[in-house]
Amino acid sequence: MIDGSSLTVEMEEENSPATAIAPREPPKIQRLEESVVNRIAAGEVIQRPVSAVKELVENSLDADSSSISVVVKDGGLKLIQVSDDGHGIRREDLPILCERHTTSKLTKYEDLFSLSSMGFRGEALASMTYVAHVTVTTITKGQIHGYRVSYRDGVMEHEPKACAAVKGTQILVENLFYNMTARRKTLHNSADDYGKIVDLLSRMAIHHNNVSFSCRKHGAVKADVHSVVSPSRLDSIRSVYGVSVAKNLMKVEVSSCDPSGCTFDMEGFISNSNYVAKKTILVLFINDRLVECSALKRAIEIVYAATLPKASKPFVYMSINLPREHVDINIHPTKKEVSLLNQEIIIEMIQSEVEVKLRNANDTRTFQEQKVEYIQSTLTSPRSDSTVSPKLSGQKTQKVPVNKMVRTDSSDPAGRLHAFLQPKPHNLPDKVSSLSVVRSSVRQRRNPKETADLSSVQELIAGVDSCCHSGLLETVRNCTYVGMADDVFALVQYNTHLYLANVVNLSKELMYQQTLRRFAHFNARQLSDPAPLSELILLALKEEDLDPETDKNDDLKERIAEMNTELLKEKAEMLEEYFSVYIDSNGNLSRLPVILDQYTPDMDRVPEFLLCLGNDVEWEDEKSCFQGVSAAIGNFYAMHPPLLPNPSGDGIQFYTKRGERSQEKSDLDGNVEMEDNLDKDLLSDAENAWAQREWSIQHVLFPSMRLFLKPPASMASNGTFVKVASLEKLYKIFERC
Repeated sequence: MIDGSSLTVEMEEENSPATAIAPREPPKIQRLEESVVNRIAAGEVIQRPVSAVKELVENSLDADSSSISVVVKDGGLKLIQVSDDGHGIRREDLPILCERHTTSKLTKYEDLFSLSSMGFRGEALASMTYVAHVTVTTITKGQIHGYRVSYRDGVMEHEPKACAAVKGTQILVENLFYNMTARRKTLHNSADDYGKIVDLLSRMAIHHNNVSFSCRKHGAVKADVHSVVSPSRLDSIRSVYGVSVAKNLMKVEVSSCDPSGCTFDMEGFISNSNYVAKKTILVLFINDRLVECSALKRAIEIVYAATLPKASKPFVYMSINLPREHVDINIHPTKKEVSLLNQEIIIEMIQSEVEVKLRNANDTRTFQEQKVEYIQSTLTSPRSDSTVSPKLSGQKTQKVPVNKMVRTDSSDPAGRLHAFLQPKPHNLPDKVSSLSVVRSSVRQRRNPKETADLSSVQELIAGVDSCCHSGLLETVRNCTYVGMADDVFALVQYNTHLYLANVVNLSKELMYQQTLRRFAHFNARQLSDPAPLSELILLALKEEDLDPETDKNDDLKERIAEMNTELLKEKAEMLEEYFSVYIDSNGNLSRLPVILDQYTPDMDRVPEFLLCLGNDVEWEDEKSCFQGVSAAIGNFYAMHPPLLPNPSGDGIQFYTKRGERSQEKSDLDGNVEMEDNLDKDLLSDAENAWAQREWSIQHVLFPSMRLFLKPPASMASNGTFVKVASLEKLYKIFERC
């Protein structure tokens, strides 16, 4: 039984002042260190690698760039490289370039209401330096050299160093989030981040169609985004998202000039009822700024779900322009969202217009069917054509004189030499099947507007343009390939004239001109195994020596090979930066440039190419150096006859080997006859090599020449083009008979 008095005593002891807990004092407020503040801000601005790419690309657009190139490694965590050809950064601005809140976009708060640039806070570059290693290389117009400087925590690590540079700015961001372990672990899947970067640049490319964009993985040969300058927005969508998207788009426009304040213009493209996709793609630009608007996206999806069956997901591109004072762009750290005045009214008007367009298009839904193409026989009687056609058309056709008729049609296979030759099988099924792909690739790809702004390169290109022969240019642009006459000359027809064209000279000049025009902006082709320079150059020297004598001569060749190897190793950085010829520190060649898509040069000529780089290039003079390297690349990529003799002519004897004595027959003179066998493996390699070359000449060289080549005047007199027949003169000859 518990005594009540004892319980009271125990409670008093517990509440005594000696045992009571002292009250907690208010925590002291202190100022955070500057580095902590900046790192917190950096984590808000640069949330993922795609955030850094977006900020850098927008800076390039603000710099009036006409071409922007992005290279990414491991989804952007290890490397992000953004290069542009904009106006560059002044030398005196470099010390404060990466400090917080340093910008050239505004000077006072009121400038926000009339802002026309992409960036304005001056936080992007500063934020990157707090979470990554940043290197900037830039050059401005009129400077003879550029400057390179590295930044860390918003300040320069060293004074700007003079260096060679191409026009514009290149920003290198390495080891992103190296000091933010938790953030880096959440971004371990590099494929997802690279996909976001590709999606970002694809959206940028279709809106800024006056700028060429490219994006590729580090070390990759082919770019995943490659857009060229196009006057048509629809063409930009076609080149980025494909033909299947572009052919199913409808143009939509909305405009409002309400004096009460709802003033805006919208133009864009929306998918029609024939478009089928699993997810909605909304590409939205407001005052040329790429943003997101969940309310507008939801409103458009509602229209499509109500109008089309199975709740089809649309593709939508829209560009909305409003008075700048009606847009608040300062509501999100990454600027991906904006606030609009009268947003509900604007969305309602756009939704109504989309619904009207979609309902009208739904009434005329079409279904695609495959068409069967027939090739008209070459034996069709011309009399039947001449008698039937006028009756069907109901009108008289203008008669063309027979001596003016052009009988070779580039789209008609019967107009080529192959139609009159016995067909010979070649092991080229893959090449033939990809013919349409090659043609479309060659037609769509024009000369890039990315040429380096070096005066020497510009002078070389100007020299090519000034020496162009107008008559030959017209011939090249409109000629029709007929067939190969021999190993070097191809037959081409222009109007009523037949020419022999030297494909070696033509391809060499085309490759030289393309090398100059793609200067410092090549895609690269990786070799399967690095090739040692010294061994390749030594091989070329031995092939050139027609009279090998003693070991002393071999020692001399080895010394020459070593000297050329050391020379090329010294020039490796320049060769890689300007020509994408990569030579590592051990003297191994591992990468070559891509001059024409769908064409690979004869790799047996690599030794000759390297020897030419070492011996024939004037490295001391810049212009002569670039011209010599471009000429060496042009000669290497030219379509020379294969080193194996042509098996279709007398060269078949090269592949004949004397077999073992299988049967002996003594003739009257007592001679012994032996069976002749063919080296089938070598013969097959030769047939494939020659067939590959002829295929490349017809489907790669001539389509590319029509687009890119500017033939010099010298080709009119050096035998590159030789007229062998003229229809008018032939008729004059036959009229005498």
